Amino acid sequence: FKPVGNKHPAKGMIWASQVAPGHENGLKLRIYGSKGGLEWVQADPNYLWYTPFGQPKQLLTRAGAGAMPVAARVSRVPSGHPEGYLEGFANIYQEAARAIRAARKKGGKLAKDVAFPTIADGVEGMAFIEACVKSSRKNGAWTRL
Repeated sequence: FKPVGNKHPAKGMIWASQVAPGHENGLKLRIYGSKGGLEWVQADPNYLWYTPFGQPKQLLTRAGAGAMPVAARVSRVPSGHPEGYLEGFANIYQEAARAIRAARKKGGKLAKDVAFPTIADGVEGMAFIEACVKSSRKNGAWTRL
């Protein structure tokens, strides 16, 4: 991808398949940047590995130490119990309800900590997918996002 504005360029790879043997929805996200890397695996959704450059790998747990306040609000079960797919939808609905209630109050301002995907997020996601497909068709060439 080429930089937009003052943002730094990032090269990415996406591999997707509905028929890969042995990978039942085997979603894994790895992100590497100038300060370190992150890794999250859907099959073990309560954990996020953070590896800052020059430091040991750190395991961050769902709503655990170091999590932001919004993580506690959208965690529905105690630590050590799996939480995931269905609860994710419940969290989106709960946050949307908070936004609707706030909009109905006098002044109708949205709370800054409401956490749900917006139409703009969806449009950005689709633009990202389109750029990935274009890049793939051009053998991984840089593609403007």
